[in-house]
Amino acid sequence: MTLATFFATYVKFFFILTPFFITSVFIALTEDEPKTVRHQLAGRITLSVAIISLVLLWAGKTIFDTLSITVDAFRIGAGALLFRSALSLVEGTIQVPNAKGKLIDLAVVPLSIPMTLGPGSVGALVLMSSETESLATKGLTSLAILLSIFTLGILLYLSAHLVQWVGRNGISMLSKITGLVLSALSSQMIFTGVAHFLK
Repeated sequence: MTLATFFATYVKFFFILTPFFITSVFIALTEDEPKTVRHQLAGRITLSVAIISLVLLWAGKTIFDTLSITVDAFRIGAGALLFRSALSLVEGTIQVPNAKGKLIDLAVVPLSIPMTLGPGSVGALVLMSSETESLATKGLTSLAILLSIFTLGILLYLSAHLVQWVGRNGISMLSKITGLVLSALSSQMIFTGVAHFLK
């Protein structure tokens, strides 16, 4: 894996995580919470997303083999789900989960799954697993993914400052831009899958 491919994987997965969408949800949930709670919740989300992502990346090929699913079929399905996520970002439909108990209990479900790692991003991880055969390439892909998740964690950790810097409208605009980029990525996945299938 070249440095350019490593960076491309990092940027691609960062946008797949829909960082500004989850940051908007995080801000709405924690705006009345003390700094320690916000930081603790950000840390738990980052850790849980990292663990789940690595499990999916390293076990993805086994999933393909077990279910007898072709890579192209999965590429089309994952692309369709990602495109649906992109539409919700562009339309600005944000649903904030209801915290009936402790806020920290929402770290894994629903903030990590399915809000950060939704069906589309899970599909993308499994697809990456099938496309990386050597251990070295998979290791570098894992590192790129972890850097993406760490960057998301920094956004969540500094969410209160982010509101001061760019404002809520600014975050909403960044979320819509993320949706546009994500729609292009998902469309490319679908086109590639269809092209390979037709060949």
